[in-house]
Amino acid sequence: MKTSLIDRRDFLKAAGIGFMAAIAPSAWAKTLAADAVFATAFVKRDGSYGAAVLSEAGKLLHAIDLPDRGHDVTFDPVSKRSVVFARQPGTFAVVFDHSGREEPLTIASVTGRHFFGHGVFSADGALLYATENDFDNAAGVVGVYDARAKFNRIGEFPTYGMGPHELLLLSDGRTIAVANGGIETHPDYGRAELNIATMKPSYALIDRVTGDLIEKHQLPAALHQLSIRHMDTDPSGTVWFGCQYRGAGTDLPLLVGRAARGKALQLLDMPQDVLSGFRNYIGSVAANPAAGTVAVSSPEGNSLVVIDTASGRIVSNSALVEVCGVAPDGAGFMATTGAGEIIEGSGATRSEPDYVWDNHMLRIDPAA
Repeated sequence: MKTSLIDRRDFLKAAGIGFMAAIAPSAWAKTLAADAVFATAFVKRDGSYGAAVLSEAGKLLHAIDLPDRGHDVTFDPVSKRSVVFARQPGTFAVVFDHSGREEPLTIASVTGRHFFGHGVFSADGALLYATENDFDNAAGVVGVYDARAKFNRIGEFPTYGMGPHELLLLSDGRTIAVANGGIETHPDYGRAELNIATMKPSYALIDRVTGDLIEKHQLPAALHQLSIRHMDTDPSGTVWFGCQYRGAGTDLPLLVGRAARGKALQLLDMPQDVLSGFRNYIGSVAANPAAGTVAVSSPEGNSLVVIDTASGRIVSNSALVEVCGVAPDGAGFMATTGAGEIIEGSGATRSEPDYVWDNHMLRIDPAA
């Protein structure tokens, strides 16, 4: 049986009233007083959905209702607003203001498109870019939204691949890096993957002003089922990416790589015990510029690995049940798990048993 996209009127209503009711003035005060906060989506044990803001001590400051499952959060330091995106094939994104001065705003995807769970603001905060699926044409696009005009959608440009997932704005402020996962999906078939035998994942650099392709890189043909999904940038400008393998479970392809402008993609060699621990699935990638490290998580393999960005050496390998969300915290990383745990960069652990934390976490510096 075919399924339809969520009705826009339903989620607009759910993301409006529930959102504001969940935010208490005291929570806002705590948020504003914090040196940094962390935002992440969640599913509660009662089946409801939302996004949460956590303190550096891992304490839940407030929770925000969502009409369906969220995925990732992006933050604009200019306007101090964040956007939480629906998990694919979701059709909503919710804009919220950490100071509480503005009511939240729900962005509805346009006809023929759905979100892929990720987005990024331009450096001046004027535009929001989101990875989307042109599902009837099996093509990836970046939707462009005017952040100064109630996030009206003002255009789109191609990602030059299929199944785009995470995107990054590089340090020049003009180039957008896109991880094209290479997997065809259509909302009529839910999250079913329709082209595993013919996948063509790629990494693309695109001019966000003109929409022109700058560079496009693909992995070797033998690795065409290695879906490039998540990324982050280290201080040198190198983009680190994590992959999810759709081939045989007995294969052990390398899953973490580096991308530098003008150079071929480079997969990072790892010890077999570390690699096998990922169970062919990297869920999140996060760099810590202050520490010169990057963390990759695998909820499938219950594994969190920290890598030295200069040498590629494994710094640590931690076993954490259903770990996925990860963000820089001091000299280490804060991580969240599907078991409701919040692990600080210091190693201290806090538990919120009613919450199943979702795939990603974002560090937000309110004073930035």
